[in-house]
Amino acid sequence: MLPPGFTSRSTTIADAEAIYRLLAAGEIQWHGRAEVVPDGVAADLQRPELDVERDTLVVHAADGELAGWGWLHLGKRGQIDVHPSYRGLGIGTALVEWAEARSREVGSEWLAQAVDDADKAGTDLLRSRGYEVLATNWLLERPIAAAASFQAPDGITISRYDEAQAHAVHELIEAAFSEFQPRRKSYDEWARLTVDRETFLPNASTLAYAGNELVGAVVALDLPETEEGYVEQLAVRADQRRKGVARAMLDATCAEFGRLGRQDCILWTHSGTGALAMYEHLGMRVRRSTTVYRRQL
Repeated sequence: MLPPGFTSRSTTIADAEAIYRLLAAGEIQWHGRAEVVPDGVAADLQRPELDVERDTLVVHAADGELAGWGWLHLGKRGQIDVHPSYRGLGIGTALVEWAEARSREVGSEWLAQAVDDADKAGTDLLRSRGYEVLATNWLLERPIAAAASFQAPDGITISRYDEAQAHAVHELIEAAFSEFQPRRKSYDEWARLTVDRETFLPNASTLAYAGNELVGAVVALDLPETEEGYVEQLAVRADQRRKGVARAMLDATCAEFGRLGRQDCILWTHSGTGALAMYEHLGMRVRRSTTVYRRQL
């Protein structure tokens, strides 16, 4: 049901760069800058359980320019993006209809999608189709200059990322995140989205130990076209929370970002984690937000 002159096909890894540029164009229009991580699309397209042939779609204009794209993860989580130059033509509606149809096809009872809160057209489209608010994501920022010299709590040792601890880091992070999201990622899926990426920064990624036990981890990524450092994941083992472990790790990571010439540290947090107040206490502030909408199918 695309407008005349537009075509669609399944996505390939060769499309990742063009999709990244599409996402960046949207962020620049809404917020004046791009914060999307350059290799994020490629990492998503290489998830082990993703059926790229059936669960992804790219839309091209007659001249071959990428006009929009969509993907569906496990039949329940969708992402739809349209290039600013092609909004208002019905491409977003066509992609949402495709995602809903595919979600029904795999037997899902619901479909969730996140929309930038500055995207009024995207928000109106989902609300008109019966989507309701499920959760909020916030992008938080902290100037590197505001980061104090980190002080590890008594009994805690802070160190840089150690590749030998990769499986332990995966287990710690997935255990912490399972408190608000039911599905745990396998090691292969987690690694593709984090430590196996080109933008992974091991020297800026931080681990925390209580004795010989790993109790905290920060996974940091590079944003090479910006002056910012990006925290992809931060987790502390449940019995070590509220002791200053998160602050010590974040301060250590920010210090390394500073040595790399970065001006700000940014990260996303989800309303389901209940961590917003903690991050604000650590000196971070909300820069922008997205809303997750869900529709019963």
